[in-house]
Amino acid sequence: MDPDVFQQPLDAQFRVFLDEHREHLLASLEGLTEEQARRRLVPSKTTLLGLVKHGAFIERVWFDEAVFGRPRSEIGIPDTPDESFDLADTDTIASVGAAYLEACADSRRAIADLGLDDVVTGNRRGPLPLRWVFLHMLRELAQHCGHADILREQILAAAGEH
Repeated sequence: MDPDVFQQPLDAQFRVFLDEHREHLLASLEGLTEEQARRRLVPSKTTLLGLVKHGAFIERVWFDEAVFGRPRSEIGIPDTPDESFDLADTDTIASVGAAYLEACADSRRAIADLGLDDVVTGNRRGPLPLRWVFLHMLRELAQHCGHADILREQILAAAGEH
């Protein structure tokens, strides 16, 4: 991280930290086979590929649904977070990664002109300041990056690579 980020306004700091977590989640798929990315090591639907797919979902929920008030059916995302981990046969590291990058880019554009104290009104919780959305996304991405680190470590250890 560029040390100058700490001299920037809080809004810019939030954006930098969010982007770092986004990159870390996507990087969890680097160098894996399709089978490894889909491998289930826990009873839940959580897989590395599923985590990145879920990452695209939360980007759409918080920076499309919440900012613009568009319903999930119009956005083209599942109704529930649990469903966002479901992998289709056509989901690949490349396709899920591309969808995630697109969702992140769309999120950046959606809030480009908003400040931390601006209120978004499309979330089911009601009106929320963008600051709350940033904090929620940072918390969620940090949690999922931790999950991804553990799953990736297990997968690489099983392959004798770690």
